[in-house]
Amino acid sequence: MSNSTLSESAKAIVRRNTEEVQGKGNFDVFEELFADDFVDHTPQPNMTPDKLGARGLYKALREAFPDFHAVIHWQTADGEIVTTFKTYHGTHKGTFLGVAPSGRKIHFETVDAMRVHDGKITEHWGVANLFSLMQQLCERIGVMSHGAVIEITTADALASGNVRHPYTQQLLRSNRGFDRSGAEIVDTAS
Repeated sequence: MSNSTLSESAKAIVRRNTEEVQGKGNFDVFEELFADDFVDHTPQPNMTPDKLGARGLYKALREAFPDFHAVIHWQTADGEIVTTFKTYHGTHKGTFLGVAPSGRKIHFETVDAMRVHDGKITEHWGVANLFSLMQQLCERIGVMSHGAVIEITTADALASGNVRHPYTQQLLRSNRGFDRSGAEIVDTAS
């Protein structure tokens, strides 16, 4: 099989995962597409870096956002590695990352790379804009550093950059390069 044919086949498998598993909740297809020894090199919060963790994440997303789906903006492949840029959409109807259902419509971007070997997804690396998602889900957001709340603000204040604490300002300025140890975002509305 040529490299071009291999890449196109791999892209079709990743697209099928996005559309049928993530978008429609078809977990029979998940079992068909994912290798038993699948490794997630960048697991999401509270998920294990294996096939069980990926299934758990997809189920959690489908439960929290029953209309969860993605718009794929572009997809490219180099041999077995498929990179996809997409925007997820949904309506928040179930608890997600500890945030109670809000009924809000959400969207967030993600870029991920998946290795497809012998027709199965074997590895994943990805970055999701969970900061944007949390801004959309929470009316008030507590910014924490090293286990302590350092600022409570609103999503609008975060979006406009109107925050007081230097750490929060630094967090907003950069997706990279700040001290991530002990930092987390929590919903303070409850």
